[in-house]
Amino acid sequence: MRLTVLGCSGSVNGPNGPCSGYLLQADGHDPVLVDCGHGVFGVLLQHADPNRVAVMLSHLHADHCLDLPAMLVWRRWAPEKAPERSLLFGPPGTALRIGSASSEYPGEVDDISDTYDVHQWVDRSPVTVNGLTVEPFKVAHPPSTFGLRITGPDGEVLVYSGDTGYADVVVDLARDADLFLCEASWTHAPDQRPPDMHLSGVEAGRLASRARVRSLALTHIVPWSDADEILDEASGEYKGPLQLVHQGQVIEVRPPFPG
Repeated sequence: MRLTVLGCSGSVNGPNGPCSGYLLQADGHDPVLVDCGHGVFGVLLQHADPNRVAVMLSHLHADHCLDLPAMLVWRRWAPEKAPERSLLFGPPGTALRIGSASSEYPGEVDDISDTYDVHQWVDRSPVTVNGLTVEPFKVAHPPSTFGLRITGPDGEVLVYSGDTGYADVVVDLARDADLFLCEASWTHAPDQRPPDMHLSGVEAGRLASRARVRSLALTHIVPWSDADEILDEASGEYKGPLQLVHQGQVIEVRPPFPG
């Protein structure tokens, strides 16, 4: 399973890249886009045909979903038409949220069913998407937000935290993952951390350690936070392989060697 980071800036576009967007691909299958925040669609065009991409949304905050109307325009109006509707998985209200953003008229909702085949996440109910098995876990972030446990064809496990506060459910979500792609929006300074919203570097590292993940990749750092300080915080709690992700990065997710 291959992970390409299309964007990883938290909450708003950063000076050097888009908001959350991650492209996953299993060999022999069409790709899957996980989240589609501001600026992601333009970068997607460098890596995949939008007509062949399934989409999974962790939640409906703008920085995770509101470049999706751009894909809708492409699929409707680009000269090479999409062969079929795109699978779109998301929390309750996904069709309404994207349809409202796509409408040309204030107060109206665009019917996106011509372009997207929309399905709603059900907590801990796995689905299969383009060769990947995806189990959504409802995490601690408003409104309805899901972390995703994604298993590839060789048994490799990538876990995406989505946006979340510190909670035991994240340990269940990430248990023994080969790669834990975990948000760490800010430092552990108490004045920056309202409850049930985002993780600090300390909290991300602590969750990764509790879950015994094989490697930890930090993402969703907001542009006004100190990324190096967040990384240092995480390293104090988690002693395995650790990195900050960056836009354009490609990571191969592999299962552990036997024995």
